[in-house]
Amino acid sequence: MTRQDLLHRVELRKAEVGITLENLAKLSHNGVRTVHRFFAGEDVKLSTIEKITNTLGLDFAGNETLSLKELNQQRAKEKALFMASLVQNTSALEMQGLEKDGLNKIIHKFEKAFLIGEYQNRLWVV
Repeated sequence: MTRQDLLHRVELRKAEVGITLENLAKLSHNGVRTVHRFFAGEDVKLSTIEKITNTLGLDFAGNETLSLKELNQQRAKEKALFMASLVQNTSALEMQGLEKDGLNKIIHKFEKAFLIGEYQNRLWVV
């Protein structure tokens, strides 16, 4: 596989996911300029390529490791856990921390909202 083949596969996946370069940079723990350089076909570190491809559910060669559905579910879970932790931390400050069942309900509700609900268009926004 050539660099252009990999770049093409990554660009297709990026479009499927609907993520901006800026959000891809944040989620892959790369700088925005570095991600721009990758998509411009310039030389970047192998670790940069690996971080970008892994974030998009691809392996180092650009092959799918997670289906788009699985990738979105994984992202929704991560984002739901983050949102629930904010609720839990705020509640704990007020000495009203949530029980495990209540917390799991909140996590499930957030996941659903990110996958099929009102926040679906915010799934890949950091």
